[in-house]
Amino acid sequence: MSLTVWANHELRPGARELFYDSLARLGCRVLQSPASSPAVLAEGKSDPGLAEADIAYGQPHPRDVVAHARLRWVAVSTAGYTRYDTDEFRAAMRARGTVVTNASSVFAGPCAEHALSMMLSFTRELPRYIVNKTGAREWNYEGGRYSIETLQGKTVIVLGYGAIGQRLTELLTPFRCRVIGVRRQPRGDEGIEMVRDAEVGSILALADHVVNCLPDAPGTRRFCDAVFFSQMRRGAHFYNIGRGSTVDQDALLRALQGGQVGGAFLDALTPEPLPPEHPLWAEPRCQITPHLAGGHRGQDESLVRHFTGNVQRFISGLPLLDRVI
Repeated sequence: MSLTVWANHELRPGARELFYDSLARLGCRVLQSPASSPAVLAEGKSDPGLAEADIAYGQPHPRDVVAHARLRWVAVSTAGYTRYDTDEFRAAMRARGTVVTNASSVFAGPCAEHALSMMLSFTRELPRYIVNKTGAREWNYEGGRYSIETLQGKTVIVLGYGAIGQRLTELLTPFRCRVIGVRRQPRGDEGIEMVRDAEVGSILALADHVVNCLPDAPGTRRFCDAVFFSQMRRGAHFYNIGRGSTVDQDALLRALQGGQVGGAFLDALTPEPLPPEHPLWAEPRCQITPHLAGGHRGQDESLVRHFTGNVQRFISGLPLLDRVI
């Protein structure tokens, strides 16, 4: 089977060669868009070259995808796929049998590790000692030794329970944590306690840690608002490795300042970049990383192996991994 693959994801050196070599071995022709970009979170630019493709990889413009009926598969190079998650786009893809996948399994592990690292950091009060080393350099033995906690047996709520939540649950297994997943409609095969998102208020007071993995969608924007934070157990910790739009940051700041939320770790914010003068930077209870959770040194190579592995499955007629439409 001879396939034409169009791509607009500009890969890093090493991964780029792996991409071309792997597809050549599979007998595929590659069309690299002249408007390629390494910024996978940005919407791709329109490219008439997509009309020649059987498979689109990266961030093709949704309008182009709908217009070019030859496309049989769209492989989105991110875990999030908000710009494709519309009724009109879904209907168009289903009508002609075009498959859409994302790369959620590539980013699930790094995101889960990032969340776990901050959960452990908050539990062991590491942020205050990092600041102490560059500040007062106090030897807080008596007070510190008996204020730190462990993660053992704590209750963790995961909003938007999917690939990241599943991996985080696995990582938490040695700590014997109680994990409660939240999603719009639980499937029943998650293997943990699950509740519908409409019922999240009934369980928030149980949690020591609340991990937000929600995607950006009309029903998730500002899901974590003032009411949400008021329902959390006082002093519990909040983490956002989903999308910045899902959190009312002003409400979160007030909850941090008042001690309702004991600490927050934010990897996704709005806007991005977060302006240096934004008050969240100055809030001592808030830790921030600049949308790094899904990344790692071998990220692009992992993306290539995920995609080309799926190409092999596509050629062999097997179900594709991370199918979303």
